[in-house]
Amino acid sequence: MNHLSAAVQTAFPKKRIVIIGDLVADQFLHGTIARVSREAPVFILRHDETETCAGGAANAAVNVASLGGEPILIGVVGKDANGGLLLGKLRQSGVNCDCIVVDSSVRTTTKIRVLAGQHYATRQQVIRIDYENDTKLSPSLRQQLVGKIENTLQNADAIVISDYNYGIADTGIFEKAREVAKRKSIPLLIDSRFRLGDFPGATTATPNQDEVEQLIGKNFTSEQCSALRERLGFQSLLVTRGNKGMLLLTENEPPRLINAIGSVEPVDVTGAGDTVIAVYSLGLASGLSFLEAAEIANHAGGIVVMKKGTASVTASELMESLQFNLKAGVSESSA
Repeated sequence: MNHLSAAVQTAFPKKRIVIIGDLVADQFLHGTIARVSREAPVFILRHDETETCAGGAANAAVNVASLGGEPILIGVVGKDANGGLLLGKLRQSGVNCDCIVVDSSVRTTTKIRVLAGQHYATRQQVIRIDYENDTKLSPSLRQQLVGKIENTLQNADAIVISDYNYGIADTGIFEKAREVAKRKSIPLLIDSRFRLGDFPGATTATPNQDEVEQLIGKNFTSEQCSALRERLGFQSLLVTRGNKGMLLLTENEPPRLINAIGSVEPVDVTGAGDTVIAVYSLGLASGLSFLEAAEIANHAGGIVVMKKGTASVTASELMESLQFNLKAGVSESSA
């Protein structure tokens, strides 16, 4: 067993990861196409079942738990049906929900993906319907969150901010997290939907290609990414690029290209970024280098994109992938 597999098996289960961010109920509505409507030239979809999964920051927490780590999740859900379903899924997955605030003034952000198909045929996503919380958090609710952050960060091995731009990860909360991370010398990781520039001075971040393009333009170079990392004051920047793998920019080191693992044709990319930052945080919390943690996260991402829906990775799956590529002599990264 190589040292990366050993870290997954022995170090990950001992790590406490505090995850602060936007909680999302990912729902998958499965239906069978029955016939064409007489009211309009559209198919009638007969509902079969609706499955609720943990999305956003909640999905990152589920991935930490599935690898044996201890996720402490801080966020808000509404006092509504979808909030209850999301909390139930989190508890079922072994996630500590004590720091999640349930409040009737907000609506649980819910993303419904409608999957349709005929009998015995593969169901395809035909539309996504988003119900977003557009209510600003009240000062009292914000204070509750800050109090929970102060109480939980003291024993953290790493802090993750998962920002889907729904209002949880504001400047005050980030400053509190950065202050504690600096004092305790623990990594602070950012996964932000198009707001990466609002989190300067974090340890590292995991933007995808689209998010980087929003900041520095299309067809960006590794030199431009290095300049972005330096401008934001990050020690490293891990850019995820789908089936093109990852690009890692680390202070005082040359850029590293990390080859994609597995098939270049993913089954479903839903929530893959949440898996990547969960595994990346566990790796850094375990004392691995940025490159080593990124390589494990790359394997995790390659595994979950071959699963349908919002998925998580297990320790056995991760170790098997690492061992397979080690035996096959696959080169994962290059300067």
